[in-house]
Amino acid sequence: MMKMNEDFLSSMQEAMHLLRTAGPLEATAAIQRALRGGDGRPGRAAPRRPVDARDALQLRDDALDGNRSARARATDAFPHPHVAREADVEDRGYFSARTYVNDAGQRNYKLYVPSGYRGAPLPLIVMLHGCTQDADDFAAGTRMNAFAERHDCLVAYPIQPKRANPSRCWNWFKPVDQQRERGEPALIAGITRDVIASHSVDPARVYVAGLSAGGAMAAVMIHTYPELYAAAGIHSGLPYRCAHDLPSALAAMKGGIRARRGQLADGHDGPTVPKRPLIVFHGDADATVHPSNGSALVREFSASTSPVAEALDRQAGGRACTGRRLTAANGIDAEYWIIHGAPHAWAGGSVRGTYTDASGPDASAEMVRFFLAHPQHY
Repeated sequence: MMKMNEDFLSSMQEAMHLLRTAGPLEATAAIQRALRGGDGRPGRAAPRRPVDARDALQLRDDALDGNRSARARATDAFPHPHVAREADVEDRGYFSARTYVNDAGQRNYKLYVPSGYRGAPLPLIVMLHGCTQDADDFAAGTRMNAFAERHDCLVAYPIQPKRANPSRCWNWFKPVDQQRERGEPALIAGITRDVIASHSVDPARVYVAGLSAGGAMAAVMIHTYPELYAAAGIHSGLPYRCAHDLPSALAAMKGGIRARRGQLADGHDGPTVPKRPLIVFHGDADATVHPSNGSALVREFSASTSPVAEALDRQAGGRACTGRRLTAANGIDAEYWIIHGAPHAWAGGSVRGTYTDASGPDASAEMVRFFLAHPQHY
């Protein structure tokens, strides 16, 4: 059996602790850092019970098995080089688990703090996962932590538990979850404010984005909390208030129902004009959420249009896409990206996450670009 040095053993001890307390993803990340010669956790390696090489190898296998069973992924501790580079970038910051509680209930969330955080106000992106996903899966698939590291942003990932929805979908279609200071919008806004209170955040650069049900909930958030979020990114999602129960939600997902008019339970009419900038991505081969929902999201952004992109290089493996810059009558900007042949998946995402389409375009990169170009104007 090979002889391990003291630093590596300390790293393995910390990884074993993370496996028990934080989960297999955190433990695997610690192992990857140790294999590259770093500590199991940035800045320290806490003493634990003695560990030998056999323990370390077993820990590696246990952590990887946990990742596979929890995420059904094909990656392991020695991934493809481009995946390893993404992990290297993410490991520079700190990804921690937190809990938020208010009158609407309780939600766990994870927060990525980039290594460049020194107390100066940074942008904050709130990422809302899709059905069956969680924070780790969504972070891995979108690679948003890597972009946050590159651009010095904080990223929060609220987590929808099974007790709230058996498929872990955000309940964007329920009237109580479409209202300000009620239900899930109150929880997501509360998490956003919790991060603002605990970290130095630029209040003019707070954004919300999501995929599928998370995209639909991002549409809810930008309409119900326009003073909190400067812009929204919606990937494969649905318009605000296009459904009021599960049957109407399923119909909307198939493209059969347009946004309802009339009053919500709180007696207020739904908005008819955009309140904040919006960037939308939708695959025109999406069989889960009909592409007409992408068009409906930008229906009010029709005052002027100009081309943003015509096509990606098919020979380089990218999908063709059509993008448009839009402007509403009130001067609010939008971008609408139609991805040709794309399924219900995050464009340009990593194979480390579920519901991703690596063929591009890179939705995460484009969202961050769009967000940073659209701070809140008070």
